[in-house]
Amino acid sequence: MKISKILLNRAFEYVILASKKYNIDESHSIKHSLEVLNYANLIYESEIITNKHIIDHHDIICTASILHDMCDKKYMDENLGISEIKSYMKDHINSDKLETVCNIIQTMSYSKVMTNGYPDLGEYQLSYHIVREADLLAAYDIDRCIIYGLMVEKLSYIDSLIRSKELFNYRILKYIENDLYQTEYAKELAINLHNQSLLRINKLKMD
Repeated sequence: MKISKILLNRAFEYVILASKKYNIDESHSIKHSLEVLNYANLIYESEIITNKHIIDHHDIICTASILHDMCDKKYMDENLGISEIKSYMKDHINSDKLETVCNIIQTMSYSKVMTNGYPDLGEYQLSYHIVREADLLAAYDIDRCIIYGLMVEKLSYIDSLIRSKELFNYRILKYIENDLYQTEYAKELAINLHNQSLLRINKLKMD
């Protein structure tokens, strides 16, 4: 399915507007949206070979990938964020698909999955996992974690680095052993990103 250029433009426009309105820093803003969209498309291309039905969901996958952090409770009230997403996007994607986009982004976070497990989204289950896994893959970037500490938590660089290393050790570096990847492509890529992040962390000095 060919994605509407207008839909993609509208989604990225909203990321820019919402990021300004809610002071969403670059760890969760436009660059992160681009990274998650890229990973989601890579997973999507690997899955359409055997799961042709998701071709009709490509617009959902792309839209959810771009907008997934625009209702993040770290920056705003989640329900308000969802309401504003629906209002901004309603003229560019049909209402049922927009509802699915919102269902995906409201249930895909690490904390919600670890607390509640995976939702049952029926025919959209694989699309859900594609977006969720793309977000996990984008997390193997300690610089992004450091930026969040500096910009949102107002930590010093050293304190943010310490906190980031701790977060990687108890969360991000456990994604694989916690069996959080369902697609084969994401499983393979996660191993490479995991190893790369270990090398990066080991090179970061605190003295």
